[in-house]
Amino acid sequence: MERKTNMKLSTRMLVLLSLMAIGLIVATLVAYLMPDMGLLAALTLQDVLAFILPAVAAMAIFYRRPLHAMCLDSAPGWKWILIVVLFYLVSLPAMNWLVDFNAGMKLPSWMSGVENWMKASEDLADESTKQLLDIHSVGMLLITVFVVGFMAGLSEEILFRGAIQRTMQDSRLNIHFVIWFVALIFSAFHMQFYGFIPRMMLGAWLGYLLVWSRSLWVPIIAHTLNNSTVVFMSYLANKDVVAKDMGDTLGLPAEGQFPWLALCSIALSIALAVCAGRYFRNSEKKRQI
Repeated sequence: MERKTNMKLSTRMLVLLSLMAIGLIVATLVAYLMPDMGLLAALTLQDVLAFILPAVAAMAIFYRRPLHAMCLDSAPGWKWILIVVLFYLVSLPAMNWLVDFNAGMKLPSWMSGVENWMKASEDLADESTKQLLDIHSVGMLLITVFVVGFMAGLSEEILFRGAIQRTMQDSRLNIHFVIWFVALIFSAFHMQFYGFIPRMMLGAWLGYLLVWSRSLWVPIIAHTLNNSTVVFMSYLANKDVVAKDMGDTLGLPAEGQFPWLALCSIALSIALAVCAGRYFRNSEKKRQI
């Protein structure tokens, strides 16, 4: 990545955060001046003004070829798309079990104030999610898939993986530290602490996908697949085609039973991730020959 400037990492992060703050203020003002704007339109506006534009603008300040620096100019290979789909299917029981485990965690009594705040944040996020997923027509399904599935996946990956991770990666920090640190920020950003661990694991997987594939479109596809599946399953549940909790209970054992399916899912997910890493290393060796 060819830099335009020799700014320190801390300075570059401050520039990015400042641009995000400006974008968020503008998005909030527009939403305030247009009270009839729907939730989906407001979310799209926020995605563009607070995530996409600040990230691209910051990378344009830092690098001579911002799209190249963000890996947005590299098409995703079909093998990586296949890996993304397989990993999603294989890891679903494990992720459901992890979500259930995380949701059942309790803080010590002396941290009851923090726990109450976390529950309030979670309840607020749940209400917004229920409103978004109250879908009863094909038209609304397509619009919601575009906004919640594609736009959310696109904007968050451009910001977290394309801008933050790539900028930190360019600062010669350990790549594993960078991936997990950005995954932690990514999870904390959502303010849903009872899903913190599984979302951090998802963020780490998306980070490794970017490093291995060298294309930001691969984690964008993975993120979009994850979000869009939730939207589609909610639509089917609203139409009474499937049970409302069908997608969330796969992998959860009956009370008192051992989570064998989740354990198998974890093992297969690790194996697939190892294979993906080996495929990346083999591709690197061929590139160097």
